[in-house]
Amino acid sequence: MAAPDKQPTKEMVRDVGSGSSSRDEELGEMASMKNNELKKALKNRHLQMIAMGGAIGAGLFIGSGKALSAGGPGSILICYAIIGVMMLFTCQALAELAVVYPSNGAFFEHCLRFLDPTWGFAIGWGYALTWMIILPFELVAASITIRYWNDSISMGVWVTVFLVTLSLIQIFGVRGYGEVESVLSIIKIMACTGFIILGIIINCGGVGDQGKLGTKYWVEPGAFRNGFEGFASVFVIASFSFGGTELAGLAAAESERPEKSVPKACKQVFWRICFFYVLNLFIMGLILRSDDPRLLGSGAIDTKASPFVLAIQDAGIQVLPHIMNGVITIAVISVANSSTFGFTRTVQAMATVGMAPKYLAKIDEQGRPMRCTIVLILFSMIAYIGLAPSDAGMQLFEWLLALTGVAYFFIWGSICLCHIRFRKAMKIQGLSLDLIPYKPSCGVWGSWIALTLNGLCLMASFYVCANPKPGATAAQTVEGFFKGYLAAPVMIILWLAWKVRTGSWRLQTPLHEIDLRTDAKFINPADVNREPEKQKSLPRRVLGALF
Repeated sequence: MAAPDKQPTKEMVRDVGSGSSSRDEELGEMASMKNNELKKALKNRHLQMIAMGGAIGAGLFIGSGKALSAGGPGSILICYAIIGVMMLFTCQALAELAVVYPSNGAFFEHCLRFLDPTWGFAIGWGYALTWMIILPFELVAASITIRYWNDSISMGVWVTVFLVTLSLIQIFGVRGYGEVESVLSIIKIMACTGFIILGIIINCGGVGDQGKLGTKYWVEPGAFRNGFEGFASVFVIASFSFGGTELAGLAAAESERPEKSVPKACKQVFWRICFFYVLNLFIMGLILRSDDPRLLGSGAIDTKASPFVLAIQDAGIQVLPHIMNGVITIAVISVANSSTFGFTRTVQAMATVGMAPKYLAKIDEQGRPMRCTIVLILFSMIAYIGLAPSDAGMQLFEWLLALTGVAYFFIWGSICLCHIRFRKAMKIQGLSLDLIPYKPSCGVWGSWIALTLNGLCLMASFYVCANPKPGATAAQTVEGFFKGYLAAPVMIILWLAWKVRTGSWRLQTPLHEIDLRTDAKFINPADVNREPEKQKSLPRRVLGALF
């Protein structure tokens, strides 16, 4: 039966199990700090658009160019499809947890409940730091895209314009975030759809003087480049391209009807992966050579190196490259907007349970975590350092971005592990799965598959970062490794730091001690059909996960 809508007390926390008194006091203090809630203003259409186009950004429009150059069109097709499957199962697991426990911090609070408070601390700060660092980088990136049209105006002007715009959006709270993301997502979806149609026309020789291309570029220079190292590099790039997919689950606490909208939004991930990533990149690989030197670009964000822009330019179309550059600018701004949402909600939830400064737990009368927003906006002014004439500013950005590196793999893997342990705890504590409002058709096996794929991603990232580049010195190899893999030791340091602070050294919360009832939105047992459900065939179970 659903728990009453009241905040947990110390007595309720102690009823969870027979854990140590120090942990009881810690959890009791966390529970007693709860304050007013975020405003539930996200409608179903907001979540659908956030799920469909929210994470489409520079990773697709620009990063895919480096992936094409590194591994070829065959590697792109395979790697993006594999990571897409991983994200589908991860989002399905997150949907089940978010419907039962629609909390402000989503997977951060799920880690506190199902894994261990210490790991929850590491995941929460790892996720918050990722968005905190990405935001100023995206401001610089958006300013760089403007230079495609006009490089006479200082980029500092555009950084200011974008920063002020983001600040104004925050005044309207989560509703403003939802509306802006809906509009920007529609533009990105239309651009992806238009490119697919245009790419087919170009491939068939309907535009330009290249003639019919067919699978010409799959034969020469070939479908795969640079052997296994090239394939592993694409695997890593593809993984980073899906960052932000988990935001639909984070928004559950501010959704009007999370039990309906969150599962539907997470199911949209499959179609976004198939249509906007796999199909787009497949067509891009048909109409652009993977050995084109222009794909290497001159920086982290170089719209002139975007494979989408290059393919349109090669077809001799004059106006569309400008339109595509505008779409890339919009995509970068969209990611910046998502950064604000991801950081503020995570830090507010952490402050609520005592893992961040208590000052940041405050939510204003309009249901906005404005104190967290102010902190983020102030930190984002570091973007101006990236505009310095010397290389020192960009060097700083590179090391800050290194803190985000493989953090997503720990986050996604933790979501899957939370789902696995949630199901195990339900079984051990004698609770029926019929109490769960939404269950992924692939069940816990999807989480096991996604968890395994996350492990493979970590190994592939380690291989790419540790493998010496041709002509690189030992110092350059070490520097390259830490710039790509620094997030892993940082996560471990965060985990150890909270272990030392709390003095709790057990690795995980025992399954019988996991609190499954507090704040749970279970189905009323009286409404559950007691007749055993017939086991569906595998094809029907798979289709059920997608529709």
